[in-house]
Amino acid sequence: MRVLVVNAGSSSLKLRLLGPEDEVERTTDAEPGADLESALSRWPEPDAVGHRIVHGGTRFTDPVRIDREVRRALEDLTALAPLHQPKSLRGVDAVTALLPAVPAVACFDTAFHTTIPESAATYAVPREWRERYAIRRYGFHGLSHARCSARTAELTGARRIVTAHLGAGASLAAVVDGRSVDTTMGFTPLEGLVMATRSGSVDPGLVLWLTEHEGLSPHEVAETLEKRSGLLALAGTADMREVPADSLAMEVYVHRLAGGIAAMAAAAGGLEALAFTGGVGEHSAVVRARTAERLAFLGVAVDPARNETVDGEITGEGARVRTLVVPAREDLEIARGTRAALVGQPSR
Repeated sequence: MRVLVVNAGSSSLKLRLLGPEDEVERTTDAEPGADLESALSRWPEPDAVGHRIVHGGTRFTDPVRIDREVRRALEDLTALAPLHQPKSLRGVDAVTALLPAVPAVACFDTAFHTTIPESAATYAVPREWRERYAIRRYGFHGLSHARCSARTAELTGARRIVTAHLGAGASLAAVVDGRSVDTTMGFTPLEGLVMATRSGSVDPGLVLWLTEHEGLSPHEVAETLEKRSGLLALAGTADMREVPADSLAMEVYVHRLAGGIAAMAAAAGGLEALAFTGGVGEHSAVVRARTAERLAFLGVAVDPARNETVDGEITGEGARVRTLVVPAREDLEIARGTRAALVGQPSR
């Protein structure tokens, strides 16, 4: 089955056509609003389309074929991911208009984390809030974590794995025997690690203080935490490649990252393999080296020469934990889920 994978981001629409054996037949990045008919005009017609959808809520825990009722349900989830869900749905609508007869499947970033235990998913807020507003830890980047952990297990045989998806957005996952048992993003994609423009976790009292004592509106606080914080606030740039290795920004980033990995190792009941993926995870040898130094007490170490790779094992001599760089291939996970949904098989 030939699958067109559609990944709608904030500034681009990534399209990749995978053949029956997952070979890449075509790939392109289109600007939002681009003429998709021109972009796809010389491509073979796919047998199915797989869409990355950020939020599936509590209802969608596996890939699902998109029909009118599912499309409405996905739009109803916009309030839970207002910055991400509309972009995903615009991608759905644009490709559906161009290929109306081709079956389309929604593959969810939240789905991989539906296996985390209630102790990890539950916030200590009143039960009526949790039930009325569906407040829980959802987790995100699940398509990337699923692919990365599966590839790591394949290469190492490890059962207890921590995957670090580090890009403009960043999150960790604790994975045991292929199942997510904890993750750093929560009810929204704002919780957790320091990111390019997102703050990651902050004291909720800070948000209350800013609104009550400084008169900032909820919208102002949200805009600042989402778009004017993170590396941008610390270093004046959202691009990790431009962040000095000896800067406070780098120290804060690595401090949060190492602490998060240690927490994920605790959730997994141990650590056998650590895998870095995503733009920063794959390309920043500095981040990997600094993080490994802080995690030496867990048995993590990277070999300086091997650490220059962007694909493969970088474990240092004598290390108890195997450390890898795994290229992000969400497209393979989306294609797998799309095929499973259309033939009626479980996706995992």
